Formats: sequence, C-alpha cells, structure tokens
Amino acid sequence: MAQAEEITITDIAGRQVTVDVPVERAILGEGRQIYLLGALQPNTPFASVVGWRDDFSQADPDSYARYAAEFPELEALPTFGGFKDGTFDVELAASLQPDVVLMNLEARAATEDAAYDDKLAELGIPVVYVDFREDPLENTTPSMRLLGQLLGKEEAAEAFIEFSESQMARVTRVIEAEVEDHERPRVFVDRAGGYSEECCMSFGPGNFGEYVEIAGGSNIARDIIPATFGTLSPEQIITANPEQVVVTGGNWDAYVPNGAWVGVGPGADLDRARAKLEALTGRTAMTGIEAVETGNFHAIWHQFYNNPYYFVAIQQLAKWFHPVLFTDLDPEATMQELHERFLPVAYEPGYWVTLDER
Repeated sequence: MAQAEEITITDIAGRQVTVDVPVERAILGEGRQIYLLGALQPNTPFASVVGWRDDFSQADPDSYARYAAEFPELEALPTFGGFKDGTFDVELAASLQPDVVLMNLEARAATEDAAYDDKLAELGIPVVYVDFREDPLENTTPSMRLLGQLLGKEEAAEAFIEFSESQMARVTRVIEAEVEDHERPRVFVDRAGGYSEECCMSFGPGNFGEYVEIAGGSNIARDIIPATFGTLSPEQIITANPEQVVVTGGNWDAYVPNGAWVGVGPGADLDRARAKLEALTGRTAMTGIEAVETGNFHAIWHQFYNNPYYFVAIQQLAKWFHPVLFTDLDPEATMQELHERFLPVAYEPGYWVTLDER
C-alpha cells in the first residue's frame, strides 16, 4: 500500500482542496465518471470506488452491461441520488468514509445551494470538481490530470492525453490547412432526436456544437443558442436549411421505453438504428432541408458529449462533413485502438450510423 501524502490541488472549479493521496476510497458524484477512471486504471476501474451515483445504468445501459460483465463487483456498490435533484445522502456518504467525493462541474451551484459541500467539509470529506461535459474541450485534459494526481496514475493520464491530442490533430491540421469558411457545411445537431415529441434540442457554441466547428462544419445554432444546451424551433431549422444533420442517440429505454430515439452505442443493432434514423427525417422541422434530400443525415452516440473520447466523435464528424479530405481517416480504428490501449472493456462497433449511401 502506498504511503498517504496530503496535497493541495486546484480543482476544475478553481477551488483549492486538500486531499490525502493516493485516493483509496472515492464516491463518484456521477456514475459516468467511470469513463475517466477506467482509462486510468483499466485493469481495476472500481478499485477505489466505494459508492457512486445511479445514472450510469440508466443513461448508458449498454456500456453498463459490459462493465458489469467484466467487473461484477460494481453491482454491490452503494448508489446515490444526485446533488442537483437534492437526493444525495450525506449520512450514507459519511458512513463509507471516502477520501474524496468527485463531483461534476454542472452540479456545483446545486451543491452549494443545498450546502452539501459545507456538510461534507464538516465531516472532513473533501469535494473535488471535474468536468467533461460543460466544456469538454477545455476541461477534460485537466480533469484527467487531476484524477491521475489523486489516484497516483500520472503516467497513465499523460499517455491518454497524448493519444487524445494526437488523434485530434489528425483532424485539426487538415481543417486548418484545407477548409475555408465558405466550404464549411451548415450543420444541425439534433440532441437526443426522437427522445421526446418536441423538436428540437440542440447545442450552442459548446460541447457537440464545438465538435462540429472543429470538424469543419458550421453549427446553425451557434448564434441562436447562447449557452451549451438549448432548443431550436422547426422554423429556425428550415430557414437555416442544414446541409448535414447529426442526431445524437443512445439506449434510453430506462427513460422513454420504445421511444423514437436512435439506439446507437456499443453492440447496437445498426439496421434498427438506421430505420429509426430514417423515421426522424419525416418530422416537420426536416421539411425540405438539404440534408434529407442528399442523405447527409447521421446519428452518433450521445455519450460522446459526456466522456473523454470526444476526439473519436470529431473524427467521424470530419469524415461526414469532408469525405474527400479524410479518406484515410478511420474513426472505427481509432475507437478500437482506444479500447485496446486504455479501456476496461472490449470494443464493439455500433457508435454511429448514416443514411448516406456512398
């Protein structure tokens, strides 16, 4: 067992936090933080986890099932509600004697409003904020470094970061050299298309909206939605006439059973996903738009918005937007290498689908 050392770190919220490292007992304020932990310690992703929020099995059941098959001990972990919805159990947390509670940055306001941070501080339990959702391109790398520091996995963190940056560069250096502004296709990102009957949620200048810009597209919602997440009206979409549509999809049976959402993800039935994607072209908001006419209508795994693998999504977007420039780029091979080198579970295809017949 490594000798414990008390250090003071600066978390993603800019707070100075004193923590004993290496952390041996952590509570995950969001279950999908295991995406980050798994990349740092793929052989034992749950070794330092003593409790976690119960979102992973609902928001990404396909990945959860694969992790559970490989690491059945996760089924016995105590689960928590969320800080944002006020269901986090401080007494249960204290009973688990954690070295740290890892929280996502988007929960900070709710955490402070409910004084969860004060209550945990009184018990000597530090809260550390990470982020791979609010501003993934800015905060994922420092979040990985921070977790590497907490877990004593600095070398693993740097190896992952180097891989991520090198894969991003395969897109950015081509876009910067070859694509003029007038050559950027107009892109509508349909956030969780088919999840509800309302249309259409999307992304402003952040997250998937930023992925689009990096991949050489022009996000039609960039100047309409001021924040990361928001909504466009059917009229706004039709007026913008997107040349490319990207629907984010996943398995959301836990929330909307048998919904119209597009079920992409690990091991997905892509024939079924393609049929559901095709059905989404018939919505009022898609009337007469160029993307439907040309078949440049795609679906991609929603969880790329909320994990450190976003560089794979950017590669696939670039290949859709500029196929001639990226004939040699193989996002499928990138995803496979990511799994083989860094992740706890084996790769299975199914993360994207398209109506483009080329």
